[in-house]
Amino acid sequence: MRRPPGLSRRRLIAGGAALVAAPAILRVSPALAAYPERPVRIIVATTPGGPADLIARMTAAALQQSTGKTFVVENRAGGGGNVGMGYAAHADPDGYTILLATTQYSVNVGIFNELPFDPAKDFVGVSDLATSPNAFLVKSELPAKTLKDFIGLARTQAEKFNVSTPAINTSLYIQAELLKLRENLPKLECIAFKGGGDAVQALLGGTVQMCSSALPPAMPHVAAGTLRCLAVTGDERWPDLPDAPTMIELGYENFVFGTDTGLLAPAKTPPEVLAWLERETHKILMTPDMTDKLFKAGFLVRPKSGAEAWARIGKEIAMYKDTIARAGIKKM
Repeated sequence: MRRPPGLSRRRLIAGGAALVAAPAILRVSPALAAYPERPVRIIVATTPGGPADLIARMTAAALQQSTGKTFVVENRAGGGGNVGMGYAAHADPDGYTILLATTQYSVNVGIFNELPFDPAKDFVGVSDLATSPNAFLVKSELPAKTLKDFIGLARTQAEKFNVSTPAINTSLYIQAELLKLRENLPKLECIAFKGGGDAVQALLGGTVQMCSSALPPAMPHVAAGTLRCLAVTGDERWPDLPDAPTMIELGYENFVFGTDTGLLAPAKTPPEVLAWLERETHKILMTPDMTDKLFKAGFLVRPKSGAEAWARIGKEIAMYKDTIARAGIKKM
């Protein structure tokens, strides 16, 4: 993706330079002065190749280049992300194992009856990283130029219209179910696929008539004119999709969903280590190179503090619990 000329660097960096300096005031004890003395593992709770893995690898590479220390990405998929999250939660709280957490963390709290970790007590925030809105897509050949047009077609041809999404424990499935609830479309079936790429391919192949998708796997097809974006679910329009309104603009109150990424560490990780990780992470996020790489991948940087990242997650957990209950989504 390209950044439009009107989008300033300040807007791309959805935070503030003041946040970078904040953790630097914490004094580092002599015992931790050399941290990290061995490789730091960034745990990704998904298979390689997805947005979370991409962000983790970009972050690890940038941190390694900036600090001269070793950062490696370790994929531990399974259990809808719970395997990797549980592994990171119970790792030694020494700063050598951290988690690349996505919105899936917040969703899992609301949709799973049991988790292999305590979402409120087993982690502490390190830093927010980047965010990307979700979107509702249709094939360009479908006679639906707007979301309202699509809803009209879905009402008159209810038996023929379906929506593809990734797995049930994703914000993409939940936003599709919420749209059904808001528009009273019980026959608009949500069909969950293994991943986001599969969901987009189902739309391209005509298996479904709409896709609830993250931006990264969809943007090449939108840019090629094969798919049309009816709306994005961020709190503002995406720079490369200036004609696609937000759900808020279309009158859907509190309809904001996306893929949020941040770093978490096991609880009881020394504050000096957290401060170092936060400071160094913010340093790389504020560079033009990292900002542009993330934007091309479909994300806007968000260098917020560990405390702010943890507060965001707490609000997301409450929101997803409420949405899952109202949409009648069965817990797993």
